Amino acid sequence: MKVQLKPETERLVNEELQSGRFNSIDHLIVQGIYAQREKYRPECSAQEPSSRKSLYELLTQPPFARSELNIERQKD
Repeated sequence: MKVQLKPETERLVNEELQSGRFNSIDHLIVQGIYAQREKYRPECSAQEPSSRKSLYELLTQPPFARSELNIERQKD
């Protein structure tokens, strides 16, 4: 399969390669795909940041509450 790029896309690719952030076109494409997958992972979008619990909250509520875990918070 032959890939054809628009002139603007080719310019962006060349800029990234010249910057040294990527050592090949393949590396740039693979990293771009990983970034897109991470951005659209279902588990990330399903939970709003404000509804996320701290590790302490997670471990002190069921099913971990009343377990044998001895969890004490240390002041920062």
